[in-house]
Amino acid sequence: MADGGALGTEWALDWVRRSAATVSEHRVELITLDREIGDGDHGENLDRGFGAVLGKLDGVADDATPGDVLKLVATTLISTVGGAAGPLYGTAYLRGSTAVAGKSELEASDVVDFLTAARDGIVARGKAELEDKTMVDAWTPAVDAAGAAAAEGKSPAEVLAAAAAAAAAGAEATEPLVARKGRASYLGERSAGHRDPGAQSSAYLLQAAADAAGA
Repeated sequence: MADGGALGTEWALDWVRRSAATVSEHRVELITLDREIGDGDHGENLDRGFGAVLGKLDGVADDATPGDVLKLVATTLISTVGGAAGPLYGTAYLRGSTAVAGKSELEASDVVDFLTAARDGIVARGKAELEDKTMVDAWTPAVDAAGAAAAEGKSPAEVLAAAAAAAAAGAEATEPLVARKGRASYLGERSAGHRDPGAQSSAYLLQAAADAAGA
């Protein structure tokens, strides 16, 4: 973390490494969640995608900004992750990286801008709303919590911690919902009682961001 609590490129790189590790650790869990209400490839696809991102980190320029690193995540996920997750996460990271483009360090308000743009990208790509039982149900409370924390003068790390906690609660809250988007919606009422895999992976990724910030 940079002096004063702002988040620099080292944070972004650490977030990527931690994301790859947590996706690998929870790969089977995410596959199982997706198998219950989807096509079962969510954990496998994300694991492959973040593995591909890891392989590109050595090529990151010395003067790269956090936005450059997050854009690399976006383009790599789009090109390597199949199903719905690739375009959704790719759009999220791409929109988020654009929101903080050119900044060498991210303050609390920048973190909120990143999260908001990422969430809006997911909404635009997936056409999903809150309580549709999708990753939006993790990202929207995360954005709300991050905004509230920033307004209270919290540090970037504390903003990310608030976002991660809200995302985890949001993912858990998808369990009783009946899916209205994606493959899970084909199950109708039978989709209730299962956690949305995209919301859960979103919670893991945001926790990785908070951990990288030292929250």
